Amino acid sequence: MIYCYIIFVGGKAKVLFMKVILQADVKGHGKKGQLVNASDGYAKNFLIPKGLAVPADKTAMNELKNRESSEAYHKEQEIKAAKALAEQIEGKTVNLSAKAGEGGRLFGSITSKDVQEAVKMQLHAVVDKKKIVLPDGIGTLGVTEVEIKIYPEISAKIKVNVSEQ
Repeated sequence: MIYCYIIFVGGKAKVLFMKVILQADVKGHGKKGQLVNASDGYAKNFLIPKGLAVPADKTAMNELKNRESSEAYHKEQEIKAAKALAEQIEGKTVNLSAKAGEGGRLFGSITSKDVQEAVKMQLHAVVDKKKIVLPDGIGTLGVTEVEIKIYPEISAKIKVNVSEQ
């Protein structure tokens, strides 16, 4: 069964729109995996033959529903893992040492890669260095609070203690 909109003109049935599920991004219509209305001719003559869409029949609708529920489940699992990681590292302190000059200024700076390695070695947690918010690096001795954005809207703050080598 294909879902479509039919009107009757002069006693004849005319199909205006057909529901299709996009198999790829189609400019002006939607993204991959979306259920959209496309004009009958466009769907039958272009989208379906090129493999850009499939008709929205029972089988395709079930596959779409299963795919959406699977994606929701995986996203939920990612959020749980991110929250667990945030709880594991929240408020903890990592210690680093570096060469420093007068006034506690470092020769060079502590980068997000250095912080990532310290978190891995000292806290036994794996974080992506791109998720560590450290715009200019750490350039002085002492304790600095650093934010790690683990997942959208989930972050943790750790303290980085830099001592002289």
